[in-house]
Formats: sequence, structure tokens, C-alpha cells
Amino acid sequence: MPLEEERKVIQRLQNGDRAAFAQLYQWYGEKLYRQAILPRLPVVELAEDCLKDTFRTALEKIDTFTVQDRSVFFWLRRIAVNKAIDTHRRYKRDRDLQEKASHHIQAQQSAATESPDHGIDASDIRRMIETSLTKLNERYASALRLRFLDDLDREECAATLGVSVGNFDVILHRAAKAFRKVYPP
Repeated sequence: MPLEEERKVIQRLQNGDRAAFAQLYQWYGEKLYRQAILPRLPVVELAEDCLKDTFRTALEKIDTFTVQDRSVFFWLRRIAVNKAIDTHRRYKRDRDLQEKASHHIQAQQSAATESPDHGIDASDIRRMIETSLTKLNERYASALRLRFLDDLDREECAATLGVSVGNFDVILHRAAKAFRKVYPP
């Protein structure tokens, strides 16, 4: 664009004529997008947002622009390049955070699917259970052994202990609660 015509548009903008801004956008929007933003920010959605931010900043700071012997394009280009660099850094940082979060979530999920006693063999677990059972009231220990280690049903366990099924359920509940306090030993 001829510098004289460009200066008139800038003067109108600095005097508060926002309609002149459309002219500036028409002249330089596509050129800024293709030459300054897109090469630095190849994600189209981000590049379009960057162009919008470039012109928003230019509109906010047009009062600080001083007319020189060169086109306003270079001032706009500097704003666009800075916006593109900032957007790229933010995008990269966000992507890195998402990757780290994804890895962290995957690690937690895989840890949750592993056995809580991972790395301990069955004989060690059996020994820890027996040690914990010796610390319980004998009736509670018997109820847990019968139901979970001997794998008897509730009726058989109640008959062995000489209580009703409902009473056995209460004993088993209290036994499990007491067991949680002493396991692991």
C-alpha cells in the first residue's frame, strides 16, 4: 500500500475511527497469517486465534504506534511473530503437561490393577495372615478361618461355632473389623 494512504488510515485509527481498522485488516491480515504466523504455528486453529490476537493487540496499542518511513506492516508483523511464539510455547507446555498427566494416570491405573501384595509370595502372605489371626480374640479368628481359609458357607460356619447364621454374620463383621487393625503384622 502507498505509505501516504496507510498513514491516513492510521491517523483515523488513532483518532478513534474503528472502521479504519477493517481497512488495515483487509490489507495485511492474509499476509500476516501466511508470512508471519503460519510458518511459526502450523496448527490452523491456533494460527487463526493468533491472527485475531495480533489485531486485537494492534487495536489496543495503535495509540503508541509512531508513523515512520516504513509500512505499519512491520509493526504488525512484530506483534504477530511475538504472539505466534507465545502461543507455540503455551501449546507446547500444555501438550507436555497433558502427556505427563496421561503417563501419570496410566501408571496409577496399572498400579491399581496389580495385586496389593505384588512381590510377596503366597507363603509369606499365609504367614502374615496367621500371625495376625493369633492377635485376635479366638472366636473372631475361628470365624475368619472357617469362612475365608476353609471356605465354608455361612450356615456351616454358624453350626461349627454353635450360633445362628445371623449371629455368625455379626461375629464375622466384627472379626473382619478387628483383623483390619492388626493386618499386616
